[in-house]
Amino acid sequence: MPDAAADAVLVRRLRERVGGAVLPAEPLAAHTTIKVGGPAAALVRAETPADIAAVAEICSELQRPWMVLGRGSNLLVADAGWPGVAVTLGRGFRGVEVAGERVVAGAAERMPALATTVAAAGLAGLAFGVAIPGSLGGAVRMNAGAHGGEMAEVLAWADVARLARGGAVERWTATDLAMRYRHTDLPGDAVVVRACLALRPSDAGSLRRDMAEMRRWRREHQPVNVPSCGSVFANPEGDSAGRLIDAAGMKGYRVGGAQVSPVHANFITTEPGAAASDVHAVLRDVRDAVAERHGVVLHPEVVLVGFDGAASEAP
Repeated sequence: MPDAAADAVLVRRLRERVGGAVLPAEPLAAHTTIKVGGPAAALVRAETPADIAAVAEICSELQRPWMVLGRGSNLLVADAGWPGVAVTLGRGFRGVEVAGERVVAGAAERMPALATTVAAAGLAGLAFGVAIPGSLGGAVRMNAGAHGGEMAEVLAWADVARLARGGAVERWTATDLAMRYRHTDLPGDAVVVRACLALRPSDAGSLRRDMAEMRRWRREHQPVNVPSCGSVFANPEGDSAGRLIDAAGMKGYRVGGAQVSPVHANFITTEPGAAASDVHAVLRDVRDAVAERHGVVLHPEVVLVGFDGAASEAP
């Protein structure tokens, strides 16, 4: 773990090169949806692709890991923190442009707000986004989906900044991304900066009602008013992770301030005073119980940072 002097050098170098804010020793709990986890060596609020490129260059020179947080959903940071640089995308990566049936939006746009905006414009195809807690950039990277829809169905292209190439922006089509269940072929150094969605005309009132129904379903079937990191495990082919966890008797299982949600077994929720180690223990115990009961190994969707090594990017 780097010492305080090394962290001070890191922060100084970042402030010399980055136009956005640089926050030293910033606790990441406040920047994740599960609300636990220790500090990063620094948090950078990037406003341009050049800011992101500067972070990658400095981290490479000083041998520090880095990651893009997005909205901090699907992310669990260890209590001890993480010795790298966490990047959030600022207002420079916002904005929505509607041109006919195409919508171009910045990667920092929140998916529920973006889905609402395009529905109000009478464009169908992204209504499922109302149930995605993260940002557009993270949704593209992981091919996020809900209620039978996913990003692969609507993405025309994504502009990505390639950090291994000095921050050069490349345009990747949906075909280039090879989008499949909760995965794409985007390399670790590629940061989504904006995306174009190909939608179709529809009645705004009908879309509004459909999205209201999705919100109602979520309130009844998912823990929407407590901290969580979204779906913890990917669904195994032909089955549901939630069903397997429930059938293994783990619904409601608790360690410290973390619990398998009694509402939906594929969510882990936290309460005030919870630790990341509590969440990690629940995740591990659930995985082991399902493997023992069903012979199925569940694979986490949540990105673990500071537990088993460094991460390069998170949704």
